[in-house]
Amino acid sequence: MDMKDVRVLTKDQVKDEILKLKKEQFNLRFQRATGQVENTARIRQIRRDIARLKTAQSQQAAAK
Repeated sequence: MDMKDVRVLTKDQVKDEILKLKKEQFNLRFQRATGQVENTARIRQIRRDIARLKTAQSQQAAAK
């Protein structure tokens, strides 16, 4: 997910996307602990996407 894609989302869409990614991150954390995770790079990608979304969220809040 690029920052260009994130900037066009509404506040509600950003919140929903953050929730979705946090759930996926939670599941991957358990998979990693049990040794079942297949794509280890996805963990890093999710973490960065969450950071991008939170940055966009704070920018939207500061704009008002």
